[in-house]
Amino acid sequence: MAAWSDLTNDVLEHITSFLALPDHYRFGSVCNNWRSVSKWRRYPLAPQLPWLVLEEEKETRKRKFYNLSDGKHYSIEIPELHGRYICGSSHGWLFAIDIKINGILVNPFTQECYELPPFPAYSRKADVTTLIEKVPSDYTGGPRNYTFEEMQTKIVFKAILSHDPKKRSDFTAMIMFGCLRTPAIWRPGDLCWTVVDGPERSMEDIVYFKGNFYVVSPEKELYVMDFESEPKLIEVGPQIDIEGFPFERYLIDFNGNLLLIERFCDYEDEEQELNVTVGFNVLEPNLEENILYEWFDIDDFALFLGRNSAIYVNSSHIPKCKRNGIYITHLTRSFSAPKFGCHDLGVFDITNKTISKFYLVEVFPPLVGSPVWFTPNPW
Repeated sequence: MAAWSDLTNDVLEHITSFLALPDHYRFGSVCNNWRSVSKWRRYPLAPQLPWLVLEEEKETRKRKFYNLSDGKHYSIEIPELHGRYICGSSHGWLFAIDIKINGILVNPFTQECYELPPFPAYSRKADVTTLIEKVPSDYTGGPRNYTFEEMQTKIVFKAILSHDPKKRSDFTAMIMFGCLRTPAIWRPGDLCWTVVDGPERSMEDIVYFKGNFYVVSPEKELYVMDFESEPKLIEVGPQIDIEGFPFERYLIDFNGNLLLIERFCDYEDEEQELNVTVGFNVLEPNLEENILYEWFDIDDFALFLGRNSAIYVNSSHIPKCKRNGIYITHLTRSFSAPKFGCHDLGVFDITNKTISKFYLVEVFPPLVGSPVWFTPNPW
């Protein structure tokens, strides 16, 4: 049998097509020849589970990630994320905001970056400029001194992309900002965000589906964005008339189907206002027939929901992935809790209606916010 060092470059390159991201970097560390082959990157990464974007390490300022596939943490030096709060992920890119409310869109593995224009005023009573002027130059407050961190979470609730900026330069970014989670859009070259005209009510989630942005409201209404003149929301499809009061709703493009996921929570501790997830509904709004269908199975797939653009993966292609499962991250924050942090991380089994833990470590981030699902997109 030939030695590993004698393998030809075409064989080595084919081997890289079976490697997930951490193994790809380990592959490149074996020797100079393997390192050279690893940089060709003509094959996509092997199927992998999304990572969790966690806190920044105080001493090193490295950003911590949790790789669900191998159950390991990785601390990575990403200067663009120093001191920034992550408010969304989409197509392997992160939306991040610093304490001065400056926003960026960054691919943490390629270091490609877009500076975002100032965000729209986050409430009708105060604008961002007024609040920024009050931030002390030496401000280093932690989660207990939450005034400005709380402002960060309110300025942008969620952010997504229409396309991967590495593949299409004419992508559109859409955010939900302020107390009402008002939609706004931005394209490269725009000097400001364009606020989308729509009903004076809060919105819950957004998705890019078959060439259009869709938005869902807590009032059980589904909207599509109309770009013909000034961007505006137009109500479409059936009203979402399902019993119960969901804690959150999510929209996802699932294998070419528009799905609405309802998440139900209950108080784990009423005094501390700590919510815990107890169940989900999976629904499909049929926009043509104006009918709402309920799904009881998503077969071999798993969903990943949170502040990210909703993700789905085929569990049959990835070890350690729960079939017919919904992986969730914590969305609420309690400033009055004895320990400040995020505790509601788990995976819901749609078949038997049970929830189990996939991450046993308690998450107490230095900045207000939730862990965010993220699919590495290094090339």
